[in-house]
Amino acid sequence: MTRKLAPMPAFMAAFLAVFLAWAGTAAIALLALSALPVHAQVPEQVVRVIFPFTAGGSGDALARHIAEGLRTALDQPVIVENRTGAQGRLGVMAVKAAAPDGRTLLLTPIAPMAVYGHVYKALLYDPVADFEPVSQVATFDFAIAVGPQVPAASLKELVAWVKANPAQGNYGTPAAGTLPHFFAVAFAKAAGLDLRHVGYRGSAAALTDLMGGQIAMVMTTASDLLEQHKSGRIKVLATSGSARSPFLPAIPTFKEAGFPIEGTGWYAVYAPAKTPAEIVARLNRAVVAAVQSPPVKEKLLAFGLVPTGTSAAELTRIQAADSELWAPSVKASGFTPEQ
Repeated sequence: MTRKLAPMPAFMAAFLAVFLAWAGTAAIALLALSALPVHAQVPEQVVRVIFPFTAGGSGDALARHIAEGLRTALDQPVIVENRTGAQGRLGVMAVKAAAPDGRTLLLTPIAPMAVYGHVYKALLYDPVADFEPVSQVATFDFAIAVGPQVPAASLKELVAWVKANPAQGNYGTPAAGTLPHFFAVAFAKAAGLDLRHVGYRGSAAALTDLMGGQIAMVMTTASDLLEQHKSGRIKVLATSGSARSPFLPAIPTFKEAGFPIEGTGWYAVYAPAKTPAEIVARLNRAVVAAVQSPPVKEKLLAFGLVPTGTSAAELTRIQAADSELWAPSVKASGFTPEQ
């Protein structure tokens, strides 16, 4: 005897119809997705620009402008990561350890790549072997300034005054072991002076003592001296570059003032070692386009930075030359860092 099934309730029939329609749509979508290339199915990975110092300064602002330029050029999300610690070495080592796929980059000032090798006995990275240069992106000069109690209108007058008043031969810098400290050592040697270093915690504290007469001279970045120089509270006597600073065009360089020394600070972008050449070339084009765009140029100049945008090969040359340039002053300074 055949048994008939009871008719399905209306609400269950409606539910089953909706479910079957949804399942069909989902299956079609799944088939369409599987037909796409693999890279289109997986969200693009974020590119990280590691800046190995704290946020808020001109270097950090530079990192963010470069990140925005990379985001536009690469059509990928780009973030800036402030990986601080050990005077920037932790951030540098993080990039050293990253995969060489172009997704982790280092934006760093000159010191970790051209100076620290002469400062630290155990650096834990090789500035040359562990990285692929991408581009130098900006430069900045150093400058020497005197306070109102120093009767010198030129660098030669300053040297004569210090020789006549050796007890006044003290100078301040933003901190011991910084490039202004090492450049002041080079100046003292070139001028035949016995100067005494006073390290501060930043340029602002040093300038306060300079204007108050506690120290005779300050050596720091030219941009940190601009405001007080223009107001007449201090006098900038020379800048450190091979050409005059665009921010202080009336002030001679040390070489123009008769002292054969020069030194320029810079920022540059690096990738981990073994990053393929085609990726480095693509990154170079994007970085150079970013720093040479008129809006970014204007912003960098406002921070006291001169935008450049070199080839990778030129950055390699600059790094090697500056490592050789700074080595004697680092040694002569006698500076011993706290590891």
